[in-house]
Amino acid sequence: MRKDETNEDFVQVRRRDLERLTTEVMQLRDFLPKVLDGDIVWTFQKLDAIESSMEKKEEEIEQLKMDCEHFRARLEAAQADCMREKKEKLDLRQHLHEAKQQLLQQAEYCTEMGAAVCTLLWGVSNNEEAVKTILGGSKAAKFFTITAQTMESFVKSLSEDTKQQDLDSDENQFVLALAGIVTNVAALACGREFLVSSSPDLLDTMMHLLGEMKPGLCTKFKVLMLMSLYNVSINLKGLKYISESPGFIPLLWWLLNDPDTEVCLHVLRLLQSVILEPEVLAKSACEMRDTLPFQRIITLSKSRNAELQALAKELLEDLKILEYEA
Repeated sequence: MRKDETNEDFVQVRRRDLERLTTEVMQLRDFLPKVLDGDIVWTFQKLDAIESSMEKKEEEIEQLKMDCEHFRARLEAAQADCMREKKEKLDLRQHLHEAKQQLLQQAEYCTEMGAAVCTLLWGVSNNEEAVKTILGGSKAAKFFTITAQTMESFVKSLSEDTKQQDLDSDENQFVLALAGIVTNVAALACGREFLVSSSPDLLDTMMHLLGEMKPGLCTKFKVLMLMSLYNVSINLKGLKYISESPGFIPLLWWLLNDPDTEVCLHVLRLLQSVILEPEVLAKSACEMRDTLPFQRIITLSKSRNAELQALAKELLEDLKILEYEA
């Protein structure tokens, strides 16, 4: 081995050996494709393709790992949000429960207060001067509007299977006191005029509620409302308003089926008001004659209750006028 001027290593080979080596290389170039089988070449090509595919798959797997980590992070964030929302909902439910309890306590307090105040006002309304003072106030019409709404809410709250109301409950005492106040107000001429002129909705509500309650239910409440309507009927304008209300005559027949004698007694009194007023009777005679439950009134005329028996008999005599109206 020697070095040239550039200080690089080189090997000295005889010309004959170099020629022979060159010849062998040329022969290898010519014969190598023939020596190598086609399947081997195809195999190497396939191997290259597989290696490329594996590299691509590895890249895809790496991307999937990254995506998985991303979704795992999102899942953990979503789970954290879900836990936070659950806690918030629990807190809201607790606040809602507390608010309901407070509202219930307030409602009970208002009912107790309403029952107490209206019971006192019921007693005060027996005094004519007190009634005049009440009606002369700026809130009288509003009071009777609230009275109608309260009565309606009370009847709607009655359960379908309610057989007998708790007479000592604040709710029951509240509406009884309201009905009693209306009855006492209607017992005075100025009160009747006020109810007909300024609070006709209250009269409509009472007639509607009387038709909504089943026979035998809330009889004292029914009696007070019937007494109010009877008192209003003493006023001719009031009698016309009541008797001309849609469904008034069928309502009377419906109420006559009530098993309570007090209810039936006041229904007959209201019916008598209609019969004894010629102008009103003229408009109702036809409907009364066609639908009047004579048999029920005859049954009431044999009642053990002396007052109901006497009124039923008296009414049967009064009803004979319908024969002349025919």
